[in-house]
Amino acid sequence: MGRSETPRVTIHEVARRAGVSHQTVSRYFRHNEGLKPETRRKIDEVVQELNYRPNLVARSMRTRRTNRLAITLPASAHLWPMRLLGAASAAAHAEGFQLEVVSVVGDARARAERVLELAASGQVEGILSLSPLDLDPAQAPVPVVVTGDYDDNLRGVNELADASPVAEIIDYLAGLGHRVFLHIAGAQTFTSARNRKRVYEQTIESRGLTSYGVAAGDWSARSGYDAVHALPDDCGVTAIVAANDHVAMGAVRAALARGWRVPGDVSVFGWDDEELGRFATPSLSTVAVDREVQGREAVARLVAEVRGEPAPEPAARSLNQVIIRESAGPPPR
Repeated sequence: MGRSETPRVTIHEVARRAGVSHQTVSRYFRHNEGLKPETRRKIDEVVQELNYRPNLVARSMRTRRTNRLAITLPASAHLWPMRLLGAASAAAHAEGFQLEVVSVVGDARARAERVLELAASGQVEGILSLSPLDLDPAQAPVPVVVTGDYDDNLRGVNELADASPVAEIIDYLAGLGHRVFLHIAGAQTFTSARNRKRVYEQTIESRGLTSYGVAAGDWSARSGYDAVHALPDDCGVTAIVAANDHVAMGAVRAALARGWRVPGDVSVFGWDDEELGRFATPSLSTVAVDREVQGREAVARLVAEVRGEPAPEPAARSLNQVIIRESAGPPPR
């Protein structure tokens, strides 16, 4: 007659009995310096009581620190959030870690498998993923933090897709006297572009203003140029809300080519606060997006998990800020 096997004790059972998080138990087996003596004592007692033995990866990491973190990005992304990455790297360095960027291929499940391989390699102490993973972070032998700010192709979602500044822009321009608006949209595969179009249309209607329409765009300066170039002379548009700074600069170029003054005849707003827009003539009114604070806060969360500390509270701030520059002014009289 076969002998029944005792179910294998898991790290989650140890954490539950000790009254701590599984990340704290994982840290106990990697490098427990910095843990409170009372916390170490509780985990010691439970480990002995349950005769718990970590797997080989966790055991090897108990005596080895790499001081390295990884940030994973989907290989399908056509643009990387460089300002976020720069701020994340600086924040990691300030905490004594080196941050390595790893490009991973495939869908959410395939990326999860690659993240698990990386976590089990012993090369890094924690992993930050900017895109969704088909993974319970508790499955990984090192802390894994998944932000909710990007989709599978690094297109902004959630707070990054907040379009509320569109209403602020329209209200500002309406306050100057503008009544006829045009929106040059971004690619509608992006949540942010769809949200900006939606808020534009809702705000125009609720304020009793007039929209000449929504021109299809693809985030490029060419799409902004083409949209303005195609406007009839008697369209009446005096205010343009563009999907981003590239689209806005294309719109400005087309307006000037038609002999329209910016902002004397038409005002133009962009989005993203690109450096080039600050030094253009006229300088570009826009929306600044604080991607740096996102990078810093994401790394702070990961470092806290690596060290078994409580997650820090995010700073109370608005991610987006409307900036008024030379391209916005009163309409012609």
